[in-house]
Amino acid sequence: MDLSKCNVGMAITGSFCTFDKIKIEIKKMVEMGINVYPIFSPHSAEYDTRFGKADKFVNDVETIAGRKGIYTIQEAEPIGPKAYLDALVIAPCTGNTIAKLTNGITDTSVLMAAKAHLRNNKPLIISVSTNDAMGMNFKNIGQLMNMKNIYFVPFEQDNCVKKPNSLISRLDLIPATIEEALEGRQIQPVLIK
Repeated sequence: MDLSKCNVGMAITGSFCTFDKIKIEIKKMVEMGINVYPIFSPHSAEYDTRFGKADKFVNDVETIAGRKGIYTIQEAEPIGPKAYLDALVIAPCTGNTIAKLTNGITDTSVLMAAKAHLRNNKPLIISVSTNDAMGMNFKNIGQLMNMKNIYFVPFEQDNCVKKPNSLISRLDLIPATIEEALEGRQIQPVLIK
């Protein structure tokens, strides 16, 4: 499937250690001809961390995507009635966001974007990045895997010795996951290794 001219929301939550990799994947998507719409959670847009300054990250993403990001619940809500996205990717998707999504909580721009987008029966793609995926969030991931129009980027343990409950998605598989999701299929295998 040719993804050029496809409109994809890229919703970014606070898994700060993956931010440099996310920028690389957004650049690849833009080079493929995908129209990327950045959506920032408050934490991803505002928190300076040991991984970098928030304003630089936001500016880099907006520059790569070629458009201003969405930052607020009010800005994200029109994604539903305007139905301009073909797919929405949450990457990285933290355990906090996974738990809230599973329980219908809509208290950030990313969660509002997901809720608004799902009302259009279009694919929501989750790129897991959390240290508690196989702990407290295991049941939430299982519930989301059984929900209509929700798909997962294939994931693996990132450090089974030091972080045995941690999972991280293979970000390079985002485009392939989008392709399958647009055809109504979960890319396989979803669990790598």
